[in-house]
Amino acid sequence: MHKHLAIYISNKDDKKALIKNILSGHTIVELNGLKGALFSEITINKFIEEERRHGRFDIATINQHSLTKSSAGERKKALINHIIAGNPEYLIADNVFGNLDVKSQEAIVHTLEDLGKSIPIIQITNRKKDILHFIADVYKPEGKGIQLIDHIESLNQNETKYFIQDLPKPLNQVAAQSQSLVKFNKVCVSYLDRPIIKDICWEIKAGEFWHLKGSNGSGKSTILSLISGDNPKAFNQDIHLFGIKKGSGESVWEIKEKIGYFTSEMLQGFRRSDTIERMIISGFYDSVGLYKFPNENQVLIAHQWLNLLNMFDIKDRNFQTLSSGHKRLVLIARAMVKHPPLLILDEPTNGLDDHDVVIFTELINKIAKESDTAVLYVSHSEEIGLEPDHIYELKMSATGSTGKVLT
Repeated sequence: MHKHLAIYISNKDDKKALIKNILSGHTIVELNGLKGALFSEITINKFIEEERRHGRFDIATINQHSLTKSSAGERKKALINHIIAGNPEYLIADNVFGNLDVKSQEAIVHTLEDLGKSIPIIQITNRKKDILHFIADVYKPEGKGIQLIDHIESLNQNETKYFIQDLPKPLNQVAAQSQSLVKFNKVCVSYLDRPIIKDICWEIKAGEFWHLKGSNGSGKSTILSLISGDNPKAFNQDIHLFGIKKGSGESVWEIKEKIGYFTSEMLQGFRRSDTIERMIISGFYDSVGLYKFPNENQVLIAHQWLNLLNMFDIKDRNFQTLSSGHKRLVLIARAMVKHPPLLILDEPTNGLDDHDVVIFTELINKIAKESDTAVLYVSHSEEIGLEPDHIYELKMSATGSTGKVLT
């Protein structure tokens, strides 16, 4: 069998159960007892857990680094090489393009296309745009099996507005003390004589909506660490944060209280069994969990956010029972209850399905338009419907990435 297929899922589908059924030889996909392999972040996370437990690594990147210390792109390249070396008889390819830039996506497609000449490829994806070009047959989960989709473009064509109410007002808005929130002047960073960024000149002002883009390894994460206050390389640089020169006496916590932060990796850090309501209220205290008794005004603001998110009726539900997309909406509300001067969103749509991406982008556009919070959206890719005011793009070179304002 060399017939390839894609299974188009939503975040409401049980992906792990689907993968388990395929690998166990159940008849959801006819594989005639072939030996399969799983190309997925699920597999990567298992290897990373083994690294942490045993202090050794079974898969090395091209630079002989562990998966723990490697980027998402390097991890995926290392895993696919490891899988190919094991000579599988079919491959399940899950979330192929998550966290990969255009160049890395093209390389993975080329590798999978070559592999597909000798073994079947079963792709699992929640984004229509990610379906591999050499796969013609697309299915969706149906009961305990899968059903062929005749016209995939007709799915998820809902243009209904999700957020009807006005954005909740802040209780006591955190003061920025300056219209200039972030200002870099000829900022350069190197690690072990390896230049990362060079002569970065960039300013984010109050209320602006920026998209920071660049390929994997171009320095996006380095720039974020310079802003958030965690990177010692920020000292002795010409960096002003919220009107104060970096290194002039402000603490990391004084910087962090002015920043709302979300990354898809945060979903792994919130494992407590808190209610949705308590998760949002905890944003007033910047705590993982709620350890203080909130006042009436804080509860009122939280309820306004719950109404906006259409979750008030389920406010007492366990946060962990929500879909990946709805968890993100709650964490964005948690970051926004104080209306921080700056909201940073780091690769926020990784893993979301098409439906949830539409909802997520609608909320971010609403925050940008209806609040004084500046939004910094960080991703190598663009999402249809997202409406940033400006784009700042990093371009890699041997002497370090340089930056350019595109709009």
